[in-house]
Amino acid sequence: MMQAIPKLRRGFRLQFEPVQDGHVLLYPEGMIKLNASAAEILLLMDGQRSVAQIYSVLAERFPEAPGIEQDIREFIETAHAKHWIEWR
Repeated sequence: MMQAIPKLRRGFRLQFEPVQDGHVLLYPEGMIKLNASAAEILLLMDGQRSVAQIYSVLAERFPEAPGIEQDIREFIETAHAKHWIEWR
């Protein structure tokens, strides 16, 4: 999984919504308000970075966050199971 390259699924769009005071994931059937951690991860899913590269970037940004690799892995697994992302 660490070498896999995730990207947002076709039809999904990530954007900042001032009214929501945060990032949202838009898709044809609706919208999902994301917490800050989920938004940070999804913002790095550009179809170019591997899971390992996403982890490296976030571990460098947030060195004080214990267990960040596991949190990222769990979020990516959940996002994939909910069909928000796909593998390139």
